[in-house]
Amino acid sequence: MFGDVWDWAGTYRKSDKNIGCPFHEIPTRMRELFDETQFWIANRTYRPDELAVRLKHWLVVIHPYANGNGRHSRMMGDLALFHLTGERFSWGGGRRDRGEESEAIRRDYIAALRSADGHDLGPLVAFARS
Repeated sequence: MFGDVWDWAGTYRKSDKNIGCPFHEIPTRMRELFDETQFWIANRTYRPDELAVRLKHWLVVIHPYANGNGRHSRMMGDLALFHLTGERFSWGGGRRDRGEESEAIRRDYIAALRSADGHDLGPLVAFARS
């Protein structure tokens, strides 16, 4: 489908960035995250919205790819939520790509991620449902 456009797609990054874990930890951290996620699902540790947002946030924290981590993590959050409830998030809804409004949505998203970094997932769950 994409031909030679993204040869690197699906390949973990091979260098450290200003965000994310050290690149050599990515395979281990990803395995641990998916093991944790399976535990959360099996034991109903979190409500479905919170579980999906936790998965999404930890994917951003790990930052496994050179590009596309936000899109990948939102898709994985949606897949987790869909698996659990048959629903998906709106991630800012129909307000996207409307000039200044899209900048406001991006600011809200970044602020919600920073709150999650501080162990407050409430704003990220609210954003996911907005």
